[in-house]
Amino acid sequence: MREGDLILMGPPGSGKGTQAKVLASTPGWVHLATGDLFRDNLRRGTDLGKLAESYMSRGLYVPDDITVGMVRQRLPQIGAGDRIILDGFPRTVHQAEALDELLRENGRHVGRVVVIDCAREELTDRLVRRGQGRSDDTPEVIGKRFDVYGEQTRPVIEHYERQGAVRRVDGTGTVDEVHARILSAIGAASGVAG
Repeated sequence: MREGDLILMGPPGSGKGTQAKVLASTPGWVHLATGDLFRDNLRRGTDLGKLAESYMSRGLYVPDDITVGMVRQRLPQIGAGDRIILDGFPRTVHQAEALDELLRENGRHVGRVVVIDCAREELTDRLVRRGQGRSDDTPEVIGKRFDVYGEQTRPVIEHYERQGAVRRVDGTGTVDEVHARILSAIGAASGVAG
């Protein structure tokens, strides 16, 4: 069976976007971030992009079927020999189940789900430093974002734990240190050398 694709998960400030980009700079990996898909569909004025915009402009979450539709369109464009790093998706169990089905349809599967763990206090400090001057990066708002993340993602993590796919890595330290831990976590099952 071909090596599986990778889902990167972690709370706000954990560095999952940074880690996805670092890993995607390695040949054979493709970064698939739903935020990028939204922006691309908006820029191109697609029907899905217009639908997504109708929710985003009102500050609402984009419904699962729209997000899944964008992922469905993107998957066949990725080379069969490339492994996907999913970032920002899936966020709900419904999305996870849809992703499992989409990957199967494309001859793929989730090989590993890496959850980047970091102490809440450390993450709050990072976000406050990163967002100085941003109204949405107050400790109160950051706390709410952590709560939402926990509520939404705990069931998704449990979904993949039942498949034996989850590995947790320590998100403290330098980008290189965390990257090395991720390589170790995915290499444990997939034979990828770190």
